[in-house]
Amino acid sequence: MAKPVVRKPKKKANPLKTAKIESVDYKDTALLRKFISDRGKIRARRVTGVSVQEQRQIARAVKNAREMSLLPYSSSAR
Repeated sequence: MAKPVVRKPKKKANPLKTAKIESVDYKDTALLRKFISDRGKIRARRVTGVSVQEQRQIARAVKNAREMSLLPYSSSAR
């Protein structure tokens, strides 16, 4: 009996590399909104496909943008 073939899922393309963005800025809210869910949570690395260092930069930028009232802490819709 042959073993079933287990295929690994294809790795996601890094959206920051494809857009040629080398640093994440808290003032770029259009970019940061791509990494936030509709409920206002920061999306996980495995969902977005960014590296560990880039995920840290994104998290820090989102938190700074929220502090400056550029992004909401959570969505108002319930």
